[in-house]
Amino acid sequence: MAARTKTAKDRPSYRCTECGWQTAKWLGRCPECQAWGTVEEYGTPAVRTTAAGRVSTAALPIGQVDGRQATARGTGVDELDRVLGGGLVPGAVVLIAGEPGVGKSTLLLDVAAKAASEQHRTLYVTGEESASQVRLRADRIHALSDHLYLAAETDLSAVLAHLDDVKPSLLVLDSVQTVASPEIDGAPGGMAQVREVAGALIRASKERGMSTLLVGHVTKDGAIAGPRLLEHLVDVVLHFEGDRHARLRLVRGVKNRYGATDEVGCFELHDEGITGLADPSGLFLTRRDTAVPGTCLTVTLEGRRPLVAEVQALTVDSQIPSPRRTTSGLETSRVSMMLAVLEQRGRISALGKRDIYSATVGGVKLSEPAADLAIALALASAASDTPLPKNLVAIGEVGLAGEVRRVTGVQRRLAEAHRLGFTHALVPTDPGKVPPGMKVVEVADMGEALRALPRGGGRRARGTDVTETAESAKR
Repeated sequence: MAARTKTAKDRPSYRCTECGWQTAKWLGRCPECQAWGTVEEYGTPAVRTTAAGRVSTAALPIGQVDGRQATARGTGVDELDRVLGGGLVPGAVVLIAGEPGVGKSTLLLDVAAKAASEQHRTLYVTGEESASQVRLRADRIHALSDHLYLAAETDLSAVLAHLDDVKPSLLVLDSVQTVASPEIDGAPGGMAQVREVAGALIRASKERGMSTLLVGHVTKDGAIAGPRLLEHLVDVVLHFEGDRHARLRLVRGVKNRYGATDEVGCFELHDEGITGLADPSGLFLTRRDTAVPGTCLTVTLEGRRPLVAEVQALTVDSQIPSPRRTTSGLETSRVSMMLAVLEQRGRISALGKRDIYSATVGGVKLSEPAADLAIALALASAASDTPLPKNLVAIGEVGLAGEVRRVTGVQRRLAEAHRLGFTHALVPTDPGKVPPGMKVVEVADMGEALRALPRGGGRRARGTDVTETAESAKR
């Protein structure tokens, strides 16, 4: 029979009778005082328990808790308030992260200036720049306020001292990876330092009822740098996204204890700062007098917000044995799937031997399956050199069998397209309520969808007319 494994209570402890040094096993010589034969067994270690202490506030029935203390206060930036769920809640800690140069500091400096007032002071602490550098940016974006206080500090104790002096209602720290505590070993930005700095600022925010905006760095993979515990401790986590070569910036909610996490704020970055876009669809469209082959419009959902976007495709004769497949703003795998569906289900054999380029307009990234139908029609339009109608939008997911599947939020997408003046739409079957004055064509497969291409007037794709193929497949 196997011997019973000793538990913590069964294991003896040893102690040096000369210096009191303790160990879990017997040694002939004490490593502390170097005395021989002084380590003796003295019993099992005592079990440590925490005794009941005095409570800070008595527990109340949830219906008697005053919820007015958690009322959100607007920041003055409507697009950010949309993502936050109405504004900043007193005592809330918000972590906003993004790639370098995307505009985090510019946005938060604008928020700090607009949120500052006589009753609500704002403290902006920078650990990456000097105070004069931040002042130059404030002059450029017109973010000056008599109630906005600025400090350049990298010491946690100094930051806490500024809180005692200014007594702000809003603290902006840029960034949490640059501040360090002298009581913790390690360089700024390390695991222990980030944990200690975030924990101290969270405690200060809860005790003072002060809202806090923390700027966080990201790794090469796009994840927030530092321990994962940081995202668990804060109340709200926001990701600042955008192509640095485009004007569009998106603030996406990842975690929000005070609102929904499917909201997206749209901003435009320009020379004079950053401004919110209440109607950003115009950035993703190209206004033309005449229709151009290879373009198709769709409506994508960024969170709850519908955005009209344009998909462009171009096909040319390949000069190399392996044709090129280049995408921008679209997933390469989904474009490859649409090419395979068009070749097999739509009988367009010329696509496999041509260089194909596909992209979006305005730097928007389309990753949801609802853009499949628009991608397929743009590719078919480019292959046949036949333009689609200017006032047409296409919405739907395309399966490998060629079927057009339903997607979420069709009614919201159609309402946004109708608001912008589009009169025709290709959608999956059973779209629900249709806006008045809008002609909606329900399609069940790619054969029906390809019939949207006008007859004639364009170059045929290697002897195969897309419209004739679709009509023959329909018959």
